[in-house]
Parts: sequence; C-alpha cells; structure tokens
Amino acid sequence: MRVLYLYAHPLPESFHAAIRDAAREGLRQAGHEVDLCDLYAEGFNPVLSAEERRGYHELPANRRPCESYIRRVEQAEAFVLSYPTWSFGLPAILKGFFDRVFVPGVSFTLQDGVARPNFGHIRKIAGISTYGRPWWNAVFVADPPRMAVTRYLRALTGWKAQAQYLAMYDMNRATEARCAAFLDKVRREMARF
Repeated sequence: MRVLYLYAHPLPESFHAAIRDAAREGLRQAGHEVDLCDLYAEGFNPVLSAEERRGYHELPANRRPCESYIRRVEQAEAFVLSYPTWSFGLPAILKGFFDRVFVPGVSFTLQDGVARPNFGHIRKIAGISTYGRPWWNAVFVADPPRMAVTRYLRALTGWKAQAQYLAMYDMNRATEARCAAFLDKVRREMARF
C-alpha cells in the first residue's frame, strides 16, 4: 500500500525519531511505499487563517492553501500517525493539519448539510504515541489522541478502515529496556500492517 506517514515531533534526537525509524523499517519490510510527511521539518503551518476559514466551503478553491498535502492524502491507501501526546491531546501541528487539509471535498462531502465520509480509499490507519503519564491517567480523560485515530479518522472512511493504536505510557519513568521493547513492538506491528 501507499502509506502516508504523518510525523509530528520537533526534535530530531527524540525517542519519537527512533519510533519513526522503527515503524518505517517495518512498513518497508512489509513491502509498503512510505511517504514520510515530517510536519516540523517541512515547515507546515498549522494555523487556519481567517481567509481560509471564509473559503472553507468553497470547492475547489478551498484546496489551494494546502494542495500539495491534499494530493499526498488522496494518493494514500493508509495513514500512520506518529506523535507525542501533550496535555492529553494531539500536538498542535498535527491538529492543524487536520483543520487545514481535511477540508470539505477532501475528507468529507456535505449533502443537504450532512457530512458524508470521503476517505473511502483509506484501508488502514495506525496511531503511534507516547504519554508522559501512566495509562490510567489517559483513560480518566477518555484518551483523546486514541479517539482521534480509532474513531475520528475511521469515521472519515465510513468505518471501513482497520485501525490500530500503539501507545507507550509513563514515558517519564521509562527504562532503556522498556523503550527498546516498544521499538521492537512498533517494528513488528508495522511489518504486519
């Protein structure tokens, strides 16, 4: 499959860079074509401007501000999102990607004022995230990053895509052994993706 890998971490020396590399290695082992979209390295602007918002429902003009990203989304057959969980949410740059790229006519269509899913070409979705706190803290707040992957994105496919979520909780106290085990798990799961 053609996999769009949405990567959202600003530090090239981060543990997430190791996660990204392990995931891409597994995806390549499986024979997938990987389009790495490193949002920070590419300088993606996550801010939806007033002008974009005014033209949000004006098809096809609403595509112009992010046309190159929209083409990458439309060419994909699968999404892999790799990001840290900050304040129990997605990093702003990734949320801004959704706001600016997943516009009407791309991720959904409006028919009589009702949103209809438009990502029928997406067959699989995976989220890979880390959390500073233990898993029960995430559960207590309903784990919004997990829901973004397993519910929001799946809903945009008409619930047809398979979704999986790989999370490493309690990073603030992670040992080298736990980190290494998580990287192995990511590599194995992406090799089966």
